[in-house]
Amino acid sequence: MVAIFKTNVKHPAAAMNVITELLCKYPAFKVSFDLEDVDKILRVEGNCFHVEDIIFSLLNSGYTCLYLPHDIID
Repeated sequence: MVAIFKTNVKHPAAAMNVITELLCKYPAFKVSFDLEDVDKILRVEGNCFHVEDIIFSLLNSGYTCLYLPHDIID
């Protein structure tokens, strides 16, 4: 499962804090930011999770987070 989110995380140190927090909850996941993108994209890849849990984690850290649904084309 891959989920993409639009955030308001702007600084690399803040992104690392969010990544660290998410990896504590989901240690086997891949979590990354693209801070150069206008939408400050957060990408989460893992077996099974709820999008709402990721959004809630960022909201609890003081950031906005919007899930961006996407279709995967083979």
